[in-house]
Order: sequence, then C-alpha cells, then structure tokens
Amino acid sequence: MIKLLSEFAIGEKGIVKAVAGEGRIRRRLFDMGVTPGAEILLRKKAPFADPLEITLRGYELTLRKTEAELVSLEVKA
Repeated sequence: MIKLLSEFAIGEKGIVKAVAGEGRIRRRLFDMGVTPGAEILLRKKAPFADPLEITLRGYELTLRKTEAELVSLEVKA
C-alpha cells in the first residue's frame, strides 16, 4: 500500500518509493537522505501535524508537512 509520509500514523514505517517536487526542495530532500529505498519511521507529530519527526538512516530528521506531502512510501507491515 502506497501512502504519503504526511498521512502516516506515529510508529508507522515505510520504504521511500518516490520523491515528488522540483528544483530546490527535491534536491534538499535528497541531500537529507530521503531517497528511494530508504526506510523511514514516523516518530512524532507536532500539534496540527506540522512538523513531523522521522528516523531515517540512523538519525532523526524534522520535516515540514509540505515536505512530507512530497514523499510516497510503501507501508511496511
């Protein structure tokens, strides 16, 4: 099942399938390690779900909801 990172529930894991967007924002996500094949765990959501804290490649990363809406993941069971 494919979902956007912004739709994940706390504790949910997934594998990055695609990163949408163009230009600077897409490059920024790639530079932070959000690339196809990477495993992501949603750790926390701030009030109103912005920002999100994820674990990626062994480190914690905070993303804005607008950035999380660009990342498609396959949900891991």
